Amino acid sequence: METGDYNWRVDPAEGGRSRAFADIGSHWCDLMEFVTGQRITRLCARLATFLGERIAAPGRASFSAAVTEGARVPVATEDAALVLFEMDEGAVGSVVVSQVSPGRKNRLWFEVDGSRRSVAFDQEQPETLWVGGREESGLLARGAPGAGGSSRSFDSLPAGHPRGYHDCFDAFVAETYRAVRGEAVEGLPLFSDGRRAVQVTEAVLDSARTSSWCPVEP
Repeated sequence: METGDYNWRVDPAEGGRSRAFADIGSHWCDLMEFVTGQRITRLCARLATFLGERIAAPGRASFSAAVTEGARVPVATEDAALVLFEMDEGAVGSVVVSQVSPGRKNRLWFEVDGSRRSVAFDQEQPETLWVGGREESGLLARGAPGAGGSSRSFDSLPAGHPRGYHDCFDAFVAETYRAVRGEAVEGLPLFSDGRRAVQVTEAVLDSARTSSWCPVEP
């Protein structure tokens, strides 16, 4: 397995024209559309590559001064992406995607602000949801009163037994089996969702290339 700061993702011939956004940002945007129920209609993006070349030596840390061996290759994909976007029901938002933030491994964070409440989720703290209000704010823990509804269907373990990222895939496989058996399952991804991720990524690349706002197909 290749490790370090150079691998196939850096090469657009193997990983595609976008790296940081296609690898991370497209999934974040899909999550936001799923959570809010709204669709991104247009966006403005800025891509940045902070290190113009890397050492093609799998297993070595290219950003370390100690790395002196290996062929230097140009980097043609972005290290980071900044995106402003508008949604079809009036919401506006922004996202910063980075693959060069030391100490951040696979952090995913988002906040949605409404007229009466704000909610924020941090994947590094998956058992809690921050809920903000005009008078008071607090953390809503999984299994606590008020954390009912459809979320209870994913509680395969009682509260106090932490759940994490891999549990999402367990739930996905279980719901896929239910759908195959003919049961009605809400929220399973479709091929159209994959196509949607490609559309958003293409709009990000077009916007960054033209330095302008670009529409996203509905």
